[in-house]
Amino acid sequence: MVDLNDVALFVQVVHAGSFAEAARRLGMPSNTLSRRIQQLEAALGARLLHRSTRKLTLTEAGAAFHARCADSVETLSDAATDMADGGLPPGGKIRVAAAADFFNWFPMEWVAEFLDAHPKVRLEFALSDGRADLVAERIDLAIRAGQVLEPTVVARRIGAGQQTLVASPAYLRAHGTPRSPEDLPAHDCIVMSSASGRPSWRLDGPDGVIDMPVSGRLQANSAQALLQAAMAGLGIALLPDIMSAPHLRSGALVPVLPQFGVKGVDVHLVYQSRRQLPRAVQAFVEFTIAKMRDSGLVQPT
Repeated sequence: MVDLNDVALFVQVVHAGSFAEAARRLGMPSNTLSRRIQQLEAALGARLLHRSTRKLTLTEAGAAFHARCADSVETLSDAATDMADGGLPPGGKIRVAAAADFFNWFPMEWVAEFLDAHPKVRLEFALSDGRADLVAERIDLAIRAGQVLEPTVVARRIGAGQQTLVASPAYLRAHGTPRSPEDLPAHDCIVMSSASGRPSWRLDGPDGVIDMPVSGRLQANSAQALLQAAMAGLGIALLPDIMSAPHLRSGALVPVLPQFGVKGVDVHLVYQSRRQLPRAVQAFVEFTIAKMRDSGLVQPT
């Protein structure tokens, strides 16, 4: 028979990312916790976790089991927490993962506004162009553009952005302005580094989607580097509007072929809990959605 306490311990281990961290949070010996998970695996007749010296990863059976049981365990835990908290305001630390250039388009004034409204909350940001592992890095909330592929997380779609072609006025004065996508191969185009051969841009246009091979003397694996290169006059870049918008307003960049771009890039808020979020995280989620929609960074669709 499966011990439901062991199921709850399994969910805690997954969220903590290691036996040691889960044991610390639960206040129990790590070897005891490991033995309890082994008992659960024996009762279920399936291995749930791949164990290594670096981190834990879910097996296919473990991912499926976590998806089935995490909701119930978290709902019970949240109910107990709410009863214990009573009417206290949201509090605690929220660890947020976002792109390296996050504060270029999410003003720090917004952070100050949120913290002023929630004095018991602490924010910690983990900024990187790499995709954060919510479990291993103990992330409460991730802000992501594009597809979300992990089966064990919740992705709340908050709207869609788009990417547009931009360049500096100095570059266009020196090299001319493209009149059609067919002019792009003759220009210096600043592209993301790729090992898959000659780069190309897949652009939405008035007559549908076109694939346009491009080339240039500069590539980089960071969207922030592409932005800086475009502002320095090194070529034409295809950038998310949330990055280029402030520089378009200032005149440091200008649109190129504005009728062409990449439409409908979904923006998600991603988190582990499948039902009731901690109140501090929920407050930051709603605040972020309101700010990004009201400012036009994403369009609700």
